[in-house]
Amino acid sequence: MNILKTVLFSSIFLLSFSTTQAQESNNDEDQLSLNSGTIDNQFDYVIQKSNNYQDYKVIKRAWLYTLKSHTLDSLKAVHKELANTQVVVDSQAVEIASLKSNLTNTQETLDATNLEKDSMSLFGIQMSKGNYSTLLWSIIGGLFAFLLFFIYKFNNSNAVTKQAKQSLAETEEEFEEHRRNALEREQKVRRQLQDEINKQKNA
Repeated sequence: MNILKTVLFSSIFLLSFSTTQAQESNNDEDQLSLNSGTIDNQFDYVIQKSNNYQDYKVIKRAWLYTLKSHTLDSLKAVHKELANTQVVVDSQAVEIASLKSNLTNTQETLDATNLEKDSMSLFGIQMSKGNYSTLLWSIIGGLFAFLLFFIYKFNNSNAVTKQAKQSLAETEEEFEEHRRNALEREQKVRRQLQDEINKQKNA
């Protein structure tokens, strides 16, 4: 009884396994087609469906022409796709070159703007802000030194002028005193002379 059950189960198992293998084989063959699928699948279809003659495969001429046509169509599609890709690549190369040119122009404009921002124009000469500041403060320092020198010379000249005026006033005063004394001496001499003349007349 146990042997019978074992044989029965074994037979069912082998039958199920054979059915599964057959279905998988049929599914593989169903997936292969000469008119659809990839070129690889179409080659597999031709190889599997061909007849065997000794060590050779006998392939139908029509299948070969069909496979050739599909292969050429696939190659044309690949070439077309490559051509389209090349067009896209060329277009992107032109666009990249344009972007690089724009980037270069933008960088040059930015550099010029930074240079202009960091520099000042004096009498039409561009110089950095540091040099401009140094030159400006040098000019201011020079003018201030000239102002101090002018004030010193003015004060010195003013003092000399005051001293000269004072000396002139003293000289004029001395001259006036001398003139007065001379006039008084002259008048005294005249009086003495007149007195002598009067004495001579009375004698």
